[in-house]
Amino acid sequence: MIGETYYANSIDVLDREHRLDASFEVVRLGPLTLGDLRCGTDVHMRFGDLGAYHVDVPLSGELVWRQGTRTPAVANARRAAVFQPEGATTLERWNRDCRLLAVKICAQDLLRHLEVLLDRSVPTGMRLAPELDISQGPGLSWSRAVALVVQEMDNEHGALAQPLMAARLQDALLTGLLLATGHRYREELDKPVGAALPGPVKRVVDAIHAHPERPYTTTELAGIGQVGTRWLQEGFRRHTGMSPMAYLRDVRMTRVHTELRQADPAQLTVGEAAYRWGFTHLGRFADSYRTRFGELPSQTLNTP
Repeated sequence: MIGETYYANSIDVLDREHRLDASFEVVRLGPLTLGDLRCGTDVHMRFGDLGAYHVDVPLSGELVWRQGTRTPAVANARRAAVFQPEGATTLERWNRDCRLLAVKICAQDLLRHLEVLLDRSVPTGMRLAPELDISQGPGLSWSRAVALVVQEMDNEHGALAQPLMAARLQDALLTGLLLATGHRYREELDKPVGAALPGPVKRVVDAIHAHPERPYTTTELAGIGQVGTRWLQEGFRRHTGMSPMAYLRDVRMTRVHTELRQADPAQLTVGEAAYRWGFTHLGRFADSYRTRFGELPSQTLNTP
């Protein structure tokens, strides 16, 4: 079943006391293949290049996985596994208690969707952060949306049976994934559309993106916006969904991520990059970075 709807594979049963008792329920939604899967026993699975982006969202149990040269990682109910189209893929141990939502995304369609959102062309080869926090924030919202679509597969007259609704759900899942995961275009997607912003907020947004390394204070940003601090706080929350300082930290975090991805590990340390962009507490920085991008900053720096 997995070979027919997802990818060719080889499978080994690791637990001889429990027979393979697989249950695979799968639905296709345009460029997306979504499934509710379990094996009923501990298994080891090997794949070649997947040729598509893929996310495994455990609802219970654990999944130990690796791709390419990465060390094995663990996916669970708090952290999903995100796979790239290229790289030999192994599920080291899919344990018998692990029921997961498996989402296959056509690589070309995801890139085309990104181009529509950015209103410009993008080159192939985009890498998504390898782990996704599904315990909070946009990752949690996206995983809930996936679960909703999977639950609808048996509803004969439900949302998936209505072409207009199905198309909206497809777009929501593609957009949601691009907003929930870390990647090189994340900052562009997060940046509000300038024309829709009131003047004071736009002036501050432009200043932050122009010089995010500066040690801004809320009072200084209010001066740039030519408004009071209370107005600026309320304006930012209304139009960006966060405070001015949270927006500044978000932009800085994206700049660190970009610098680490492009840097030579022999020429740069994580601490140097973090300090350059205004992060002085490396422990809190590393925790926030992993929540945002699904991996530690040292992993980003050392990824070929």
